[in-house]
Amino acid sequence: MSSLVQIRRGPAPHASSERGPQPELEPEPTADIVVATDAPRVYLETFGCQMNEADSALIAGRLREGGYVRVRDPAQADVVLVNTCAIREKAEDRVVGRTSQLLRHRADNPGLVIGITGCMAEHLKTRVAQRAPHITLVAGPDSYRSIAALCDRARAGERVIDVRLDKAEVYEGLAEEPDDDGISGFVTIQRGCDKFCTFCVVPYTRGRERGVPPREVLRAVRARAQAGYREVVLLGQTVNSYRHEDVGFAELLAAVHEVEGIERIRFTSPYPVDFSPALVDAMARLPKVCPQVHLPAQSGCTAVLERMRRGYTRDQFVALVARLRQAVPGIALSTDLMVGFCGETEDEHAQTLALMDEVRFDSAFMFAYSDRGITYASKKMSDDVPEAVKKQRLQQVIERQEQHTRASHEARVGTRQRVLVSGTSRRGDRLVGRTESFHKVLLPLHAAAPGDLLDVTITGSTGHSLWAEPAPSQRH
Repeated sequence: MSSLVQIRRGPAPHASSERGPQPELEPEPTADIVVATDAPRVYLETFGCQMNEADSALIAGRLREGGYVRVRDPAQADVVLVNTCAIREKAEDRVVGRTSQLLRHRADNPGLVIGITGCMAEHLKTRVAQRAPHITLVAGPDSYRSIAALCDRARAGERVIDVRLDKAEVYEGLAEEPDDDGISGFVTIQRGCDKFCTFCVVPYTRGRERGVPPREVLRAVRARAQAGYREVVLLGQTVNSYRHEDVGFAELLAAVHEVEGIERIRFTSPYPVDFSPALVDAMARLPKVCPQVHLPAQSGCTAVLERMRRGYTRDQFVALVARLRQAVPGIALSTDLMVGFCGETEDEHAQTLALMDEVRFDSAFMFAYSDRGITYASKKMSDDVPEAVKKQRLQQVIERQEQHTRASHEARVGTRQRVLVSGTSRRGDRLVGRTESFHKVLLPLHAAAPGDLLDVTITGSTGHSLWAEPAPSQRH
């Protein structure tokens, strides 16, 4: 049977560009698929970040090896798995709501297993029985090696909870089954996080930081190249803090650069403190490494950054931006910005707006702080900014970033760019691709084919996407 996974895709809340999957409560209608097999059938749905998409590919590969057949329609499944994110409270609420919607399929299949995997599974642990008793399988990020066996146990009637964290698990050598465009693929190089920012659940839900051995990273990248992929995205919670024995991130990046067939390399998300001179130099001298970085600022105020335990000041962040722009002219920068963190004053919020005006990010993901229950901030600090104030500040940040994003796009009108074509638009009337700086480009439908690298002239902007026409004789 063909590889089918239902991935929930869509723009991130309050984001000024598309980056990574985000939850939708209802899947789009799909055609009926008849599965002519007695094998157990599994439906997999993914919420959250690129790390979760990569984990879903790993889960799907393990289930396939365990004898499961993947289906697109949850009504046909014996097991429904929702791979989850716990970074923000709203994401968690949506996942619980989504599993409640999926519960209706038990009317036709009383034995249907509904399970959650990923960060939310680790976060909720045994509380899931109280909050969502219809969920009978809970598997954390370090339990995927045995996911097929866990599903078997749940199908046999057992309530299964496996959320142990494993300091050594990096899933080396395991087959994956990605559900992507076959052009740009994710490769996980690091798991867990050691930063312990006061607002963040990742160290508690994904465990301590450990790097995937370079041999495994290169095996995965070569496999993508052999399968026809043109681009790889190296993933880690703080990807540039990668280290395995004596290999750091800059050295790993140079090794990946040598893989034939891969034309573009991206990485996300780096941590500002770990942007070493060696990494900046690697970005400047390695032509396959795209001139684009997602650089989370979180706040433009040093006092707030100290309360967040981010490890850098506003001035240090601005200096890093200057180094990157000097080393990689024209580099595109996106960021994460959080408003309403514990104790944030109007003046501190104003400093974030001022940072936005100074740096002028190409795009941003913008959120209001939410108490996650298990973090240092939740236990030791007061969530004292009223919700109405958070909402007002968030709207101000969104409006400011909208101005900067539109200006970034408009500045590219008339320029020549190289685009990697990834597919067609949702309406089916345009090709869609990305520039090296990760700007979305819309092209005439018959200008190229998915997977082509095309030199184009930017002819216009919608504010969030660019229009372009191909340059003559530029198909590759």
